[in-house]
Amino acid sequence: MRGKMENAIEIKNLSKKYEGFELKNINLKLPKGTIMGLIGENGAGKSTTIKAILNVINKDGGEIKIFGKDNKQEEKTIKEEIGVVLDDSFLSEYLNPTDINKIMKNFYKNWDENLYFSYLEKFKLPKNKMAKEFSTGMKMKLKIATAISHHPQLLILDEPTSGLDPIARNEILDIFQDFIQEEENSILVSSHITSDLEHIADYITFINEGEIVVSKTRDDLLENYGVVKCSKEEFLKIDKKDFIKYKKNRYEYEVLIENKREFKRKYDIKIVDRPTIEEIMLIYIKGKKDENE
Repeated sequence: MRGKMENAIEIKNLSKKYEGFELKNINLKLPKGTIMGLIGENGAGKSTTIKAILNVINKDGGEIKIFGKDNKQEEKTIKEEIGVVLDDSFLSEYLNPTDINKIMKNFYKNWDENLYFSYLEKFKLPKNKMAKEFSTGMKMKLKIATAISHHPQLLILDEPTSGLDPIARNEILDIFQDFIQEEENSILVSSHITSDLEHIADYITFINEGEIVVSKTRDDLLENYGVVKCSKEEFLKIDKKDFIKYKKNRYEYEVLIENKREFKRKYDIKIVDRPTIEEIMLIYIKGKKDENE
């Protein structure tokens, strides 16, 4: 694991209630020098958590610290240390990248004009074309170039690779990897593209219906968790305490387990598949613990 075990973000007992949705008792730590992927269905609470961290919305309860500073009381200091990409907010689409540079120079003390224009060149973004004429992928590249060009120590990104083709996505992921090489830098990134997170994330935090279901290292999830595909007869022999959830398919059961070595020792089922993050998430969401659910 990269970096020192100090926290870029620390959340304690965060809560936020809306009509029909509640963020419940969120506890999360993002160590410095690491990348955390935030996963979950639409409406699970990922964006609400990010907006609470950024103080875009008022929390109902709990504590949020960024680099040890209260995110509300020291918001002005913190904004210099954070680069942000949100899906639903940006500067006017009637600005071009050159206009954006002029605005950002006045907004951030550490704005690096040379770095910004080097990203525009790397991403092949025209300097004098209005953002509204950009494709979805070009707009996202512009957001990322803008977010990273004042030398922040923390990037907070909401679906940064959505709408990008595989080549563009790899370009973006490479930039995130370069950013994190500086051990003081950290990234919190929400994404539906869980395969991207398998490549870059140190930690995975899974939010479902406003609660954190799992928050573990990527290696723990991918190396220790397992998916057992078995018959009904084999499934009925498995103790409930030895699996997390299961899905019943037409011809077999898919059973999610937390410790495949222990499971293999206890049961006469030798084939346990290495799951993807997407498989873990889907079985958690769609699966059951018992037949009555």
